[in-house]
Amino acid sequence: MKDGPNIARVAALIGDPARADVLTALLADRALTATELADVAGVTRQTISAHLARLLDAGLVAVEAQGRHRYFRLAGHDIALLLESLMGVAFRTGAIRLRPGPREPALRKARVCYDHLAGELGVFAYDALLARQALVSGAEGLYLTNAGAAWFTSFGVDPARAAGQRRAFCRPCLDWGERRHHLGGALGTALLERLFELRWASRADGSRVVVFTPRGEAAFRAGVAA
Repeated sequence: MKDGPNIARVAALIGDPARADVLTALLADRALTATELADVAGVTRQTISAHLARLLDAGLVAVEAQGRHRYFRLAGHDIALLLESLMGVAFRTGAIRLRPGPREPALRKARVCYDHLAGELGVFAYDALLARQALVSGAEGLYLTNAGAAWFTSFGVDPARAAGQRRAFCRPCLDWGERRHHLGGALGTALLERLFELRWASRADGSRVVVFTPRGEAAFRAGVAA
């Protein structure tokens, strides 16, 4: 007798190269059209429609209609966490397909992991916040201290607002490039949004890369490490 969820079905869906490309593109937490996803996967409109239908049926992606267009995005944060974890395993086992060039070091330095900061700078911030005991990692998971709440508030992030969301508040997320953790959850999302508000960093067009200004990177490093 076989009990539990059928992970083979989900694994088979993700394992197709075109569908894997689609899901990876949606990790940027931006809704994309079927035409845009067909370009990403290198397949025809007819083929991408079939792939998207299977992903929708499995609950891996969601779709929203707006006028004549349909926009696709990942169905939830748990799907993003699964994909980022798979990237970590692929990186560790040598299954790398990043083309050498400007994008590769840029992705490693700072990128969006669904909706929070990942890469070298994300790991740096996580380690610095642990060192200053703004965050504490224990047997029951990661939690924000009173000193940490004060720091985030002074930085312009409202911890109470982040905690009120129907998702994990703060959690460690394993970074596939650094093989150490960065800050995930609603608190990690709020931190990244604050960096964008301050204009210390911005999203590169059509990419998961996060580009810091020289001033913004220096201020960010100094702020979390102070």
